[in-house]
Amino acid sequence: MRYKLRIYELAKELNMPPKKLMEEILNLGIKVKSHMSTVDEEVVKDLRELFREEKTKTISIPEHITVGELSKKLGVKVNDLILSLMKDGLIYTKNQRVDLDLAKRIAKGYNYEVKIVPIEEEGLVEKDTEASVPRPPVVTIMGHVDHGKTCLLDAIREKDTVSHEVGGITQHIGAYKVKTKRGEVVFLDTPGHEAFTAMRARGVKVTDIVVLVIDAVDGVMPQTEEAIAHAKEAQVPIVVAINKIDLPSANPERVKQQLANLGLVSEDWGGKTIVVETSAKEKIGLENLLEMLLLEAEMLELRANPNRLAKGVAIEARLDKGRGPVATLLVQNGTLHIGDYFVVGVHYGKVRAMFDEHGNRVFQARPSTPVEVIGLPSVPEPGDPFFVVESEKRAKEISLKKQEIERGREEKSPRKVRLDDLYREISKGMKELKIIIKADVKGSVEALRESLEKFKVDGVEIKVIYGGVGGVTYGDIMLALASNAIVIGFHVKEDSKIKQLADSLGVDIRHYQVIYDVIQDIKKATIGLLEPESREIALGKAEVRNTFKISKVGTVAGCYVKEGKVLRASLVRLKRDGKVLYEGKIKSLKRFKDDVREVLAGYECGIGLEGFEGIEIGDVIEVFMVEKVPKYN
Repeated sequence: MRYKLRIYELAKELNMPPKKLMEEILNLGIKVKSHMSTVDEEVVKDLRELFREEKTKTISIPEHITVGELSKKLGVKVNDLILSLMKDGLIYTKNQRVDLDLAKRIAKGYNYEVKIVPIEEEGLVEKDTEASVPRPPVVTIMGHVDHGKTCLLDAIREKDTVSHEVGGITQHIGAYKVKTKRGEVVFLDTPGHEAFTAMRARGVKVTDIVVLVIDAVDGVMPQTEEAIAHAKEAQVPIVVAINKIDLPSANPERVKQQLANLGLVSEDWGGKTIVVETSAKEKIGLENLLEMLLLEAEMLELRANPNRLAKGVAIEARLDKGRGPVATLLVQNGTLHIGDYFVVGVHYGKVRAMFDEHGNRVFQARPSTPVEVIGLPSVPEPGDPFFVVESEKRAKEISLKKQEIERGREEKSPRKVRLDDLYREISKGMKELKIIIKADVKGSVEALRESLEKFKVDGVEIKVIYGGVGGVTYGDIMLALASNAIVIGFHVKEDSKIKQLADSLGVDIRHYQVIYDVIQDIKKATIGLLEPESREIALGKAEVRNTFKISKVGTVAGCYVKEGKVLRASLVRLKRDGKVLYEGKIKSLKRFKDDVREVLAGYECGIGLEGFEGIEIGDVIEVFMVEKVPKYN
């Protein structure tokens, strides 16, 4: 007796809808009546080989997709899809939006893998990819304060002979293009590595090369190390400009040694880092720097297609009294023309006028060209991506969809990695835990880095992406956000605004006093045994404006509540010149002569601290409470 198998059984085995398998069998010329029909052993074998090879296909779906649109992508009737969802207890209508996770799950049931494409790229077929051409590099200058970043930028800008020929007055539009004999270089005039990383945290890559400016006298400084960490984590090539070499005390070789200790070994020392000695004041080495940037760009093989619809990113945006919303756009691909309809962030508009950095009106902008654009109804956010579409109708449609997606993101903001969640993330396939260390002294940073990087966790690499001295800063939070890292504060505290920012962005900050505790917590987190976290919640801030010595009571601070509120039962931290002098409890809280439970912002009060008498005028009292938060795994 020959082995036979029913169609619905084979469909289940191949994870295919029986109806679809039956259609495929009929297309092969095999006559069957229903999914209850049987097929013999040889046919079963052939079908298994055929459909196991081809059973998984890929479909592209946008970030915003309805049930009706998804049914078309999957090639199933919308009513069948709705009924299938109802069986799982999900009630959806044809025009209702489907969450991306649910869309992936539905597609998997129909043997489809899902590729998420941006809304603007849905249905876009780029026919002229062969027309891609080399484009100028986009460069960001970073480094420590007072090491000459601005002077170097100004000196380079003066080398742009074209702007002098036309007699244009350079306007500040956040980016500008410098023309040389070998080609063009675009410079982004950002305020530093924090802006650089803030854009990257929004998922936008703008910079091709980072120029790290270092003073030949001062050498590597804390902000220099921060800039290196930010550039390395973004995987952007670094070209070093050792500036101020005209000064008598300049020591470029010492700077190269410091760089080598940080993993940036100069080419003339046998490494791969391009190092150029410059002087912005004396105009030394500028041509060599530009030439090295273009050489690095050639190695990166930067290309773009000027024949497609333009896309890029908003560098700056403002509301001009005379012209309305004005945005500086950097074209990354394609060509932007007057009259183009475009979407930037959640807004859409029409290019009514464009200006270059010299204030000259232009009518088109090719790849790697910064232009100031007029034609938006609202001011976009710096870092918002922009793209051109074929019509106003399409621009409006995408804008509305993006607004809906943005509302959904606000309602369900994505969680960043937390130490509490480490066990769960490892079980999902996490391979790397990134850590930022901030400590009171350099020795503690190095000791922590060495201890953490030696610590082995099965299947997970611990990577310290940055270590620095001082409290947790805005730049640390942005780096953690962009890199999905946790922040460890060792003998340091951040101020209340940084804490609020970290909480709002989902960045995990952990505080420790002993290195052993850091290692133990990470060890416990990897196996899901971490104790509930003691999390600090900022309540308010008060400024000491006077002090009073009261017999049998002690020193009482006459305070003005600047933020939030002061609670009698809360904990407090007293700071002077940014340093913590006391941390403990409130002994007494009064309004005039009355004891009160709380005082709100904008009111004065008297505060006595338990066990501390050294309060001075100008001190700041931070009010907070601590709660136990259970782990999430």
